Formats: sequence, C-alpha cells, structure tokens
Amino acid sequence: MADRDLDEGLDSDIAARVRRTPLVDTHEHLVEESSRTDWKPGGMITCDDWSVLFMHYIDSDLIVAGMPPADRAALTSPDLDTRRKWQMLEPWWPAVRNTGYGLAVRFAVEALYGIRDLNGTTVKLMEDRYRTTVKPGFYKRLLTTIAGIESCQVNSLEKPFMPTAQPTLLMQDISLLSLHSPEQWRANAEHANMRVSDLGDYHAVLDWWFATYGPYAVAVKTQAAYGRRLDFEDVPAEAAAPIFTRLVEGGQISPPERKKLEDHLFWYGVRKATAMNLPVKLHTGYYAGHNGMPMDRVAANPSDVTEILRRAPDTTFVIMHIGYPFWQEMVAIAKHWHNAVIDMCWAWIIDPASSVRFLQTFLTTAPCNKVLTFGGDFIPVEPVVGHSMVARRGIALALTGLVRDGWMSRPQAVELVETLMRGNARRIFRLADKARLLENAPWLKQEWPTRTS
Repeated sequence: MADRDLDEGLDSDIAARVRRTPLVDTHEHLVEESSRTDWKPGGMITCDDWSVLFMHYIDSDLIVAGMPPADRAALTSPDLDTRRKWQMLEPWWPAVRNTGYGLAVRFAVEALYGIRDLNGTTVKLMEDRYRTTVKPGFYKRLLTTIAGIESCQVNSLEKPFMPTAQPTLLMQDISLLSLHSPEQWRANAEHANMRVSDLGDYHAVLDWWFATYGPYAVAVKTQAAYGRRLDFEDVPAEAAAPIFTRLVEGGQISPPERKKLEDHLFWYGVRKATAMNLPVKLHTGYYAGHNGMPMDRVAANPSDVTEILRRAPDTTFVIMHIGYPFWQEMVAIAKHWHNAVIDMCWAWIIDPASSVRFLQTFLTTAPCNKVLTFGGDFIPVEPVVGHSMVARRGIALALTGLVRDGWMSRPQAVELVETLMRGNARRIFRLADKARLLENAPWLKQEWPTRTS
C-alpha cells in the first residue's frame, strides 16, 4: 500500500514522524528463518508458496465467512498448484479482504511483491515473486528494511526458549506456560538433564531454566487464558507437593488438584521472573481460531488480572491484546495499578477501528509510559509487514484525532510518537542491556550445552 494511501486523512507532521520512527515489536511466534529457507513438510509452516500468507489468522476469517474447512486446509497445503489454490480462495476473498486480518495480508502483498489487487492473474506473479524472496537474510530485510522494525520479541511455540540464530533481531520470551503446566514437567526436566522425584526437584528444574535463559530473555509469557481463568491462587508448596508427587509417580490428579498445582507453579515462576527483573506477559481477551471462545471466561480477565496485580506489586505485568473486546476495562486497570502495562499486540488486526479508539482513550486517561503499541503475533513473517503498516496508520490516526479534537497540540502528538513506537518497549524490557548480552549469545558458540526437549 503506497504511503500516500496510508497517509490519507492524517496530519502530515504526525504521519511523517510515524513513518520514519522504527517500531519495537513486542510479540511474535515466528519460526526460525532456517525453517523457511530450508523448508520441509511437517513443521509449523505448512507450505512453501504464496499461500503461507493465508495460514495464520486470515484462515479463521475465511472459515467464519463460509469457506469449507477442507478447502482451507488444502489452501495452505504443499500439495496443490497455484491455479487450484486460487480457485478455493477466490469465492471467499471479497468477504475478508477488508477485515484487519485481510488488511495485513493485502498490505504485505503490495509491500513485498508489488501487487495491489490480488486476483487470478496477479496471484501467478505473486507465486514467482514469493520464490525470489525466501532466501537467507530475508527476515532482516522484511522486518528491518521494509517494515522498519528494530527488534522482535518471540514467544516460540516450539521450545520454552528458542536459542535463535538471530538473537538481537528475534529476542525471546521464556514460555512460562510450559513451565507452569503440570503435564510438561518431564520434558522440562529432560531438557535440563535433571531427575525429578518430588516438587523440590522440579523447583530446581525451574531454577535451571531461569538461570540458563533468564539473562538472555526479555520477558516470560503465559497464554494460560486459552484454557482456564486467570484466577491463580497463591498455593503454598506444602499443599502442592503431594499432588506433584502423585503426578510424577503416574497417578491421576483431579481437575481441582491440577489447578492447585498449576497455580503454585505459576507463582513460583512469577517470583523467579521478578527476581530477574523480567516482565510477565499475560494473554488476555480474544481467542485465536474460530468457533471456540467462551466469552464468560474472556469477560473475567479484567477482574482476575487485578487480583494478580494486587498479589505481586513488585512485578511488571504486560496485559496483552488490550483484553479485547473488554479494552475499556484495561484502560481503567492501567490507570489504577502501577504495575500494569497494556500491550496492543495483535489488536490492530483484530479490530483496527476499536484499536484507534483504545489508543486515544488510553492517552487521555492513563500515563503514556504504560502502553505498548505493536506486536504482529504471527507465525509466518510475511504478514508482520502488513500488520506493521496497519499499526502505523492506526497510531497516526489516533494522534491526528486527538489533535483535531483539541485534546493535545500537534507538537505534543509528534513528540509522543517515539515513546509509543519504541521508547516504552525499550525501557520496560531493558532492550539496550539485553542487546549487549545477546550480541555474544553463548548458544552461538559450539561449546554451548544445547539440548532438545
């Protein structure tokens, strides 16, 4: 999408500053670049052609619009040619091209391949240009050169911490979800090469994870809200220990016992993170996918989060995805609680218009140093480019509206751009300190004792 299109309706000074200011990307699920340049079937990226842009998020819009699930699966399979894939996509593309997910795809297609209108003719051109794009170094070219992203924070879906080959570009979270999920105890212990027979042993495993990877991580992150409420009770070790022992010995534990054990491990991990000055990222709000979101659980997120904030006043909690659709409650939380930061990651493409209103409301309600404004939240890298363009336009629209309506001056709005797009993230996650460590990441050296879980 050309700059003149993205700048339509914007204050020119604000638009110019937003356009030239780099973004810090606070949330991705990107796979390693090598898994793209040396693609093989069976991984998280299901195909190696242009349809990879339709495998994440937009695929849910397609199914909700009416696309048969079998066609959606075939669309991003490695088995069909471009002509057949387009035949499956064509009937449904008009219904989703203007959603936030659709905008991310459209903007990426134009920015990466020079194609303004995706149709039966241009999709063949897209196929050819895709193949010239995916080669060593393309992550940095797409993210830094094209999207203007200075660094990403990756929550790997493959390992609790990914020792990435590009550590200053793809900074990493530790997956707190993996560490506090009782079912993962064996894999986590094996990765640490430690034997576990009781809860004390497993505490030592968690200590190892934080000692080994904590200095190089930017945060810890849990998406537990996909499977439960965030009502984590501070369960003492003596109450959790017999449950864990039974689990290790192969016995059955009841759902209430599982919750008690998970609650204990969650708070153990939070305290380790706090001791290492690592923010704790919490998924809240909307669910990825389709036909499976219990709204009562999502609606409980704000009240559950406030109890977490109360229990851990020394911990910085990053509340992700603006709690959509309960974003007004999240503004209130940021205004009231000193240890709450609200992250707009994913929100721009869930609901672009509401995200503009969120940012305007936030900036006239809560301190401006408590909001993060971009995270692509994608597995494939290409749509991140389009999402960054949606976010830049949204940030500029929000600031333009505040100036137009008299809530701030133009110089104030222009000055805020740096804070919103990277300043807050640099400070909250101590990115300068992390970058200095990561320039000599030990796993880049042969002697690093890597293990696979």
